[in-house]
Amino acid sequence: MTTARRTQQERRDRAEAALLTAAAELVVEQGVRSLTLAKVGERAGYSRGIVTHHFGAKQVLVERLARATQAGFVPGLDGVPPGLGRLLRLIDGYLGELGRIGVFNRAFLLLWAEAATQPELAPIFRERDDAFRADLRDDVEAGIADGTIDPGVDPAEVAVAVVGQLRGIALQRLLDPQATDLEQLRGSVTGYWRRALASDAAEGRHQDIQCPDGGLQRSTPEAPEA
Repeated sequence: MTTARRTQQERRDRAEAALLTAAAELVVEQGVRSLTLAKVGERAGYSRGIVTHHFGAKQVLVERLARATQAGFVPGLDGVPPGLGRLLRLIDGYLGELGRIGVFNRAFLLLWAEAATQPELAPIFRERDDAFRADLRDDVEAGIADGTIDPGVDPAEVAVAVVGQLRGIALQRLLDPQATDLEQLRGSVTGYWRRALASDAAEGRHQDIQCPDGGLQRSTPEAPEA
């Protein structure tokens, strides 16, 4: 029995995946400043010519790496309609994934932090953050439209605050994994945003949040203050 030969596209996809993995590992180990096409090729077992053929230049490689490392970070959101429920699942899922953060995610966070001081990285990560904030704004606007989110909140401000909080927690987790109890933090952060955003009509309802591991986390109405 013979194995079917890989198509040219399959070989290309496999090589690109190996090169991006090698680039992520090098960023984590040595930082983006030391990243070169030659090092990526050597780590992945390919020639520099192959790396240049796929990406052309370091800037393109870093851009592709940024897109690859951020894509699909929070599982289980496909098919979930926009609104408060999806927003809370995203927050809960993002924090849950930090407990099993891999080399691609670590590379993304390191690149994101370095973008503040490296002009060549800044446009790439502004675009990625713009997309993240737009996704969150859609959820807030949908929640306002369906009556589950307070119409007095500003979707753009909420998006900035959520991205800042999640990225900040992620960086702290990267620097000191033992500093936070992620499971406890997931509940408190998600609960905070539920209380901060819920409309008067929705206040007091149970919110079921599908966690990335398939379990359900249920937040209950808070008792009135004495």
